[in-house]
Amino acid sequence: MTALSLDTTKSVHSCKKQSVSHGLKLQTHPTKSSHIKMESTTSAVLSAVTGTVAMTAAYAYAQRDWLKDQWLAFISPAIYNFLKGTTREQRALKYLKEHARQGDPDSVLETFDEFCRTQEWAMNAAEEKGDILDEIVRELQPTTCLELGTYCGYSAVRIARNLSPSARLITIEVNPDYAAVAREVVKLAGLQDKIEVINLDSADVIRELKTKYDVTKLDLVFLDHWKYLYIRDIKLIEEEKLLKKGSVVFADNVIIPGAPGYLEYIRGSKNYKSTFYSVHFEYMDDMKDGVEKSVYIGDE
Repeated sequence: MTALSLDTTKSVHSCKKQSVSHGLKLQTHPTKSSHIKMESTTSAVLSAVTGTVAMTAAYAYAQRDWLKDQWLAFISPAIYNFLKGTTREQRALKYLKEHARQGDPDSVLETFDEFCRTQEWAMNAAEEKGDILDEIVRELQPTTCLELGTYCGYSAVRIARNLSPSARLITIEVNPDYAAVAREVVKLAGLQDKIEVINLDSADVIRELKTKYDVTKLDLVFLDHWKYLYIRDIKLIEEEKLLKKGSVVFADNVIIPGAPGYLEYIRGSKNYKSTFYSVHFEYMDDMKDGVEKSVYIGDE
C-alpha cells in the first residue's frame, strides 16, 4: 500500500482525449464489394467481442479459485441469478444469517469477507481499503458521516462499528433491493441505532440534509456509488456548505472502474489536500485499484 501526497495548488495536467470516428459510407446502390467489406467488418467486430469475453472468463476462471463452476456469474450475473432464483445480494444475506453472530459487527464483516472469497465476489470496501477507512474513522472520530452507495451495508457496518455512541451515519442507496439487504445486514450487526439507510437518489438527499435530516456539517463523506456521480455530488455538497475545515472525503474505486473527472477536480481544487493510496482491488490479489483521501481546507 503506497501513499502519495498531492499538492492540489498546482495545476492538473489533463489527458488529451483522442476521438476516433468509425463509420461506413453507404451508397444508394451498394456494390458487391461494399457488402463484403461490411460483412467482413461485422465479423471482425463480433469475433473481437466474443474473443474478449471468452479470454476474460477463461482468465478469471484460471486465476480465481472461488469462481469454480460459477464462471457464468462472472459473465452475466442476471443469467446466473435467474438460474439460482435469487440475487447475489440475497445469497450473501442468507450466508450472513447462517454464519455470522447476531449483534457482532466484526463477525458480520469477517463472514461477508469469507462469502466473497469462497462463494461469490462482491464489491466491498474490504481488506486494504477497509484498513484505510478504519484508520480514518478512528483518527477523525466523526460525529456525522455520509456514505453515498450503501450496496449491502458492508462499509456502513465497517464505519459505524468505530463511531462514538453519539455519532451517526447516513447512508444512501438508490437501488431498493440493495437497500433492503443493507438494512438487514445493519440489523444483524446490531447497528440500526447508528446507521440510517435511505433509499433515494443521492442528490435529492444531499439537498435536504440540513432541512430534513438535521445535519449542519459533515465530518466524513464516503463516495462509493456510481463513479460518474462523484463529481456531481461533491460539488453539490460544497454548494450546500456541508463541509468544514478538517472534513474528510474518501473516494473508493478511483482507478477501477475509475473516476478521472473527480480526481481532476478534487486534485485541482485549492480547497482540498489529497492523498492517493494504491491498493488491491477487493478480494483480488492480482489487480490494483486506488482510493483518494481528501481533507477539506477551504472556507466553511
